[in-house]
Amino acid sequence: QFGRTEVIDNTLNPDFVRKFIMDYFFEERENLRFDFYDVDSKSPNLSKHDFLGQMFCTLGEIVGSQGSRLEKSIVGIPGKKCGTVIVTAEELGCCRDSVLMQFCANKLDKKDFFGKSDPFLVFHRSNEDGSFTICHKTEVIKNTLNPVWQAFKISVRALCNGDYDRTIKVEVYDWDRDGSHDFIGEFTTSYRELSRGQSQFNVYEVINPKKKGKKKKYVNSGTVTLLSFLIETEVSFLDYIKGGTQINFTVAIDFTASNGNPSQPTSLHYMNPYQLNAYGMALKAVGEIIQDYDSDKMFPALGFGARLPPDGRVSHEFALNGNPQNPYCHGIDGVMEAYYRSLKSVQLYGPTNFAPVINHVARYAASVKDGSQYFVLLIITDGVISDMAQTKESIVNASKLPMSIIIVGVGPAEFDAMEELDGDVVRISSRGKFAERDIVQFVPFRDYIDRSGNHVLSMARLAKDVLAEIPEQFLSYMRVRGIKPSPAPPPYTPPIHVLQTQI
Repeated sequence: QFGRTEVIDNTLNPDFVRKFIMDYFFEERENLRFDFYDVDSKSPNLSKHDFLGQMFCTLGEIVGSQGSRLEKSIVGIPGKKCGTVIVTAEELGCCRDSVLMQFCANKLDKKDFFGKSDPFLVFHRSNEDGSFTICHKTEVIKNTLNPVWQAFKISVRALCNGDYDRTIKVEVYDWDRDGSHDFIGEFTTSYRELSRGQSQFNVYEVINPKKKGKKKKYVNSGTVTLLSFLIETEVSFLDYIKGGTQINFTVAIDFTASNGNPSQPTSLHYMNPYQLNAYGMALKAVGEIIQDYDSDKMFPALGFGARLPPDGRVSHEFALNGNPQNPYCHGIDGVMEAYYRSLKSVQLYGPTNFAPVINHVARYAASVKDGSQYFVLLIITDGVISDMAQTKESIVNASKLPMSIIIVGVGPAEFDAMEELDGDVVRISSRGKFAERDIVQFVPFRDYIDRSGNHVLSMARLAKDVLAEIPEQFLSYMRVRGIKPSPAPPPYTPPIHVLQTQI
């Protein structure tokens, strides 16, 4: 149990106020269950109250719904309509801001015997328990008592943990080569004070408490002035999703002969009536998370490396549902069904060519570059790639488009070439042109086969690893193109229930 709302008396249309804060991860499936009760007594024990039904969903479903508002039927009492529930989610935004600020100082104390001081600033944020944690150091400016430091950027979370009134302590030091920096003095401020920008409020006296205690005439050890203060809000992946950006998910499955005869248990495509094969598992693991972000739940599913009926021509880009004009399948279950159907009708062949399916998705991605859609292609393959040069070229070209490619390697083959496509170590290039950004994530499926046979856990780990890079790849595309999120639709206001009176 994560938490309970307040109780609202005597109504069938409650509007609950209490909010629940939870961590959100795009790459994980976070299952939620809402149980509804009619409270009959003061007892905290739920069995003492009437059960009114429940609703199941994932956090991704709420976030991925239009305006992050999900409306769903309440179920759980057979033969009874239990009503509907509306759940809304909002991202906690106060900690996404960064601040760009610049300081200078005047008439700092001279600490060096020969030259002037070499001053630098150290910023500390205060913690709940009154202790301080260092959060930023400026550069050292040599031989001056009136330094102007360079502007620096720091997140509001690092500076004050999102609490605008929390103390920020700033110390001024004179740098020494041997590391025994001399303390000049200190002052305190807060985010709220700094946010007033350049003004008389943001000129601080630098005080050295030891000197102050000893010298009666002591005024200060110089002053530090804030020159500028600029707030920048970092936009997040969720801002785009909330603004209506759709994530389009396409699947491409390897039908080359190296997978083995699908009717044999040794084949990677073997249709075991009791459990999914590796292709099915990879498809379900990734697809079930991405489908929450696609409003129509229609997914194009392609195959490559097979001979197709009736004439046996080899294709590296065929629709699994047999309809080249409309390769869309309904939901992940529809994709699975089309995959099993094609296994019965096509002949596994070869070679293993990736470029045609990458170019297929790239054609769609090239037609919507305005940030309203982003494409994710999942390629599941057993093998050694045959068209490496063409594939590299396709990836370099696709790196300019709103798309990401996930490759899951199944079976025991050597996947060295795939590691090269991944581009995490060396950015991928073709004919001297480098990919604009890293858009490929490769994982070998064998790393996720759970030794204890618990497939649910291994699938969750697989999805987590292949999807973790997507939000960052998505944001890097939007940033480079200067695309800002669309405004979210206005928040939902519940209808006012008019009380009708009979006259």
